[in-house]
Amino acid sequence: MRLLRAVIALARLGIATRFRLGGAYWSWRRETAFGRDASRWPSAAHRREAMIEYAEWVAQMRSLIQR
Repeated sequence: MRLLRAVIALARLGIATRFRLGGAYWSWRRETAFGRDASRWPSAAHRREAMIEYAEWVAQMRSLIQR
């Protein structure tokens, strides 16, 4: 369930940003989450987990707003 909610939230964000992953929003989000220096980023597995956690948080916030 957690993964499904995260995937849906990421899909909504993707649609909202027209899947321009190199665009301003995603570049800002990536820098905010992981920093500018890619050599200091966590492993790919840790980044995926962080993205899932972020997407799940987005889904939770959307559900709170809709109440």
